Amino acid sequence: MLSAVRNLKTRGISATRGLSTINFDSKVNMNLLESDTFINYKSQLENLKVVKARLGRPLTYAEKVLYAHLDNPHEQEIERGVSYLKLRPDRVACQDATAQMAILQFMSAGMPSVATPSTVHCDHLIQAQVGGAKDLKRAVDLNREVYDFLASACAKYNLGFWKPGSGIIHQIVLENYAFPGQLLIGTDSHTPNAGGLGQLAIGVGGADAVDVMANLAWELKAPKIIGVKLTGRMNGWTSPKDIILKLAGITTVKGGTGAIVEYFGDGIDTFSCTGMATICNMGAEIGATTSVFPFNNSMVEYLNATGRSQIAEFAQVYKKDYLSADAGAEYDQVIEIDLNTLEPHVNGPFTPDLATPVSKMRETAIANDWPLDIRVGLIGSCTNSSYEDMSRAASIIKDAAAHGLKAKTLYTVSPGSEQIRATIERDGQQATFEEFGGVVMANACGPCIGQWDRQDIKKGEKNTIVTSFNRNFTARNDGNTATHAFVASPEMVTAYAISGDLGFNPITDKLVDSEGKEFKLAIPHGDGLPQRGYDAGENTYQAPPADRAALKVSVSPESDRLQVLTPFKPWDGKDAEKMPILIKSVGKTTTDHISMAGPWLKYRGHLENISNNYMIGATNAENGEANNVKNLYTGKYDGVPATARAYRDEGIKWVVIGGENFGEGSSREHAALEPRFLGGFAIITKSFARIHETNLKKQGLLPLNFTDLSAYDKINPEDQVDIIGLTELAPGKNVTLVVHPKDGSATWSTPLSHTYNAEQIEWFKAGSALNKMAKN
Repeated sequence: MLSAVRNLKTRGISATRGLSTINFDSKVNMNLLESDTFINYKSQLENLKVVKARLGRPLTYAEKVLYAHLDNPHEQEIERGVSYLKLRPDRVACQDATAQMAILQFMSAGMPSVATPSTVHCDHLIQAQVGGAKDLKRAVDLNREVYDFLASACAKYNLGFWKPGSGIIHQIVLENYAFPGQLLIGTDSHTPNAGGLGQLAIGVGGADAVDVMANLAWELKAPKIIGVKLTGRMNGWTSPKDIILKLAGITTVKGGTGAIVEYFGDGIDTFSCTGMATICNMGAEIGATTSVFPFNNSMVEYLNATGRSQIAEFAQVYKKDYLSADAGAEYDQVIEIDLNTLEPHVNGPFTPDLATPVSKMRETAIANDWPLDIRVGLIGSCTNSSYEDMSRAASIIKDAAAHGLKAKTLYTVSPGSEQIRATIERDGQQATFEEFGGVVMANACGPCIGQWDRQDIKKGEKNTIVTSFNRNFTARNDGNTATHAFVASPEMVTAYAISGDLGFNPITDKLVDSEGKEFKLAIPHGDGLPQRGYDAGENTYQAPPADRAALKVSVSPESDRLQVLTPFKPWDGKDAEKMPILIKSVGKTTTDHISMAGPWLKYRGHLENISNNYMIGATNAENGEANNVKNLYTGKYDGVPATARAYRDEGIKWVVIGGENFGEGSSREHAALEPRFLGGFAIITKSFARIHETNLKKQGLLPLNFTDLSAYDKINPEDQVDIIGLTELAPGKNVTLVVHPKDGSATWSTPLSHTYNAEQIEWFKAGSALNKMAKN
């Protein structure tokens, strides 16, 4: 059956049969892989009508989809930026690094099957070394225990399983599961990729995924809505990636926090569905809850090309009432981008919101002493590996080849899926990349998440790389803090690979061909969708069996990769006093600083082992060093995890002090599980990134914020602190931080705010959300 479906998909034919006419009451499958899941447009529209009658105002598209999924549309409080919504997502998607802990948590809940359609995607554990086939084989051998665990657990608990080599979770979701009007949560921060197909797709921690798998409503603070109006049409070297690169420069990395970015305007109908996905994917870099485009014809074309024409027809029926914004809908903020005048941008280094137009890049790089000599160009990833991306990049390479030029830099290609890889192999783009000097990597995240065994430089060597990825925090790609990583479109990355010069502007600058003649690169071109349809490639999907009762999932007690969880202890009911500060971090503290990826990914299913990376990348305010903190009681300096364990083993609770947007970046809940496992009690910051704050709450830690930001500066890392008022913890009610200075001066206090609602306070009291679930 599956092979038949895949062949139909390859030819662009719907595999759903038996419907001659699509209407409001039609029964249409959500995808081609599950026979028992159906689109719920009708009931969602009924929910929406209830909400609209209550609110009495026009709704944005994002609001329509969100409120249509309310657990209780009749009574739910709805105020943007204020209310906590109880929602019923249609689907859960997990990547393999986060799925391990999510499934271990689900197993402890004691349920026989997931209650919501769910999938696991093996994309994070494959390290890029020499090329696709060899790297994949090595990863399968190294991670066999984890893959076997995930495959058996998916079979046991009724989840779809995408094997290693399938591709990156977000591309697989776009190709197979995403459709307009659906609400999906995924255990990866770039889940919003599916917004390019009109879906509200939101990144969460594993604990949130477990709630939905276990048939609990999912909670989200009602987002504000930022409207981005696109006018005109892109031209020349400009691509959809440049829209989000420019927007990141406007908003900064926290400008979208607590908001959904909704695109509108006549410009949204001028480019491809996969281009929209690129924009939504990188919306995570501005802190947005998610990003979304309303249903349009580009989505129809993509659904048809991926064998889902009946979904496209069904969506057309509901377009006016459900799948578009109401006339007169209002946004909390509106940003306008003129596509006619938009030029290519290059963002970085070290942060994805430092946006520089290509016309200003040379002078900006020289002024900031950024290395102009580019060492590596990398294209692909979940952000930019569509067929259109590959074909446009290939067109530039063919033009250079016609002038006798190949890559001056190392050049790598990371296909987003097996379908993309197989199609570009059939249509010749892969051969073009290889003739250029490029290496086609496995269908996986690879260098984008630090899974890159880079050999061309030494650690500490200052250098520049340019990628079409989404994130470029310090050392993220290759573990080298001196690597200046810049983010651009695949077209610009390819042009840079030909020139080898960060100051090169393909719009105005000339190259010298093999005969010594000057020429300008031709404007890139390529097909948005393959003219011959997609080639599905190798079958990499494992459907759950019908009979699962006798299946077993085993975890060896001796394993260093997997560890069955022990529930955290509940709160002791007392205020916490005389706690040491484990570390006061300064500067940007992302989830990469809190719980590094790269080689640590192999321990994602073993909480004890992965806790050895807790906060090892954060900078200690006391000495300006990473992973070197003082034990308050012994005076000994040691790594952050070792010091935390020493406190825990002595029964001492501790806190962390942090700055702005603490925990931005990936959705990894390990950044919250680890401090809880190591004995942490509270994380106190100027502000939190949304997902990390939720993850901390889920694990029974206290995420608290200074109401007086100057208090952060007054605290010495060697002070001790009390948190008072916990016995009266209530929504909207501050608690108090009492500081006992190390120098013996008078104690002082400052209020701390929080965002707990009544149910979340019960998580804290129970010791974790999972404890509360198990109790219920």
